[in-house]
Amino acid sequence: MRVKIDTKEVFHVITIEEKELSANMAAMLMQIIDEKQSKELKNLVLNFKNVQTIDPSFADLLERIRHAQYEQQKSFVACELSSNLKEQLNIDNEFDRFHVTPTESEAWDIVQMEEIERELGLDI
Repeated sequence: MRVKIDTKEVFHVITIEEKELSANMAAMLMQIIDEKQSKELKNLVLNFKNVQTIDPSFADLLERIRHAQYEQQKSFVACELSSNLKEQLNIDNEFDRFHVTPTESEAWDIVQMEEIERELGLDI
């Protein structure tokens, strides 16, 4: 699986470079995330801008990633999912479960806002 990883001060951006994500790629993506987070635990932005088709099992993967991040007091945001991908993942009505933003810049904003909330001791 090809990905591009960009490390910022408080978060990692993982951009998936594949056009199609099959079910078996979920394990590969989780391994990449675990490896990166084990070296330096940061907030996580997952960018889907290159992805055109996705297996529905990725919704479960996104939930596992979100759960793991928030257990460790870190944020998780998925961004640049096309409406087709959101439909394939059936997450149109689950925005309260996932932070999904139209752009990477907006994902950064959510991460930074949640960092401020954690610093202030607010429950997120």
